[in-house]
Amino acid sequence: MEHRGKSREVNNKAMKLTKRQESILTGIILGDGFLQSTGTKNARLRLEHGGKQKEYLLWKAAQFPRLFLGKPSQLIRVHPKTKQSYEYWRHQSNSTPVLGEWRKRFYPEGKKHIPKDIAKSLNPLAIAVWYMDDGHYYPRDRASFIYLGRVSLEEANIAECAIQNNFGITAKIRDKKNKGFVLFFPVEETKKFQRLVKPFMLPLFDYKLSSL
Repeated sequence: MEHRGKSREVNNKAMKLTKRQESILTGIILGDGFLQSTGTKNARLRLEHGGKQKEYLLWKAAQFPRLFLGKPSQLIRVHPKTKQSYEYWRHQSNSTPVLGEWRKRFYPEGKKHIPKDIAKSLNPLAIAVWYMDDGHYYPRDRASFIYLGRVSLEEANIAECAIQNNFGITAKIRDKKNKGFVLFFPVEETKKFQRLVKPFMLPLFDYKLSSL
């Protein structure tokens, strides 16, 4: 059943993220996470995953024990076209000015953007979480993708350059039209990319890794 309790506020001075938490949060926000404004200064982090990825949602929440104090909610959605129902899980953090500052960076106009300075936040752990959220591996082509969603071409270029400059891995930008831009890693680049993220990938996502 859905938990309807209000999120608590966490004092800014009492709440400081570790470097590891900052890396994970970067990957979450670039991926499936949503920072919801809860006032002029505060925000909370909303996590949503399908029924088969409840373990992943719980892992994410466990990385921020001071933010996620309640329990996730099990919800049912009905597809507007097929009318089929499916299960998903939602977990929302407490509200805090710390997340409010992160929202200002990633949602400067109320819509998620890839910041121009994202390179300074991208390390292997952040990339791995981003890939677990929005990445795919296609065994037939031995290639990997990271879906960027509906960002601008300029933002896609920022992400591509950040990965190239930080890790020496070259991605190609592809326009998937209604799905938005993706970063495509050809065979040789996929090998380098997956060596980078593999140490941080959860067993749940072994299917997103090639047999290096």
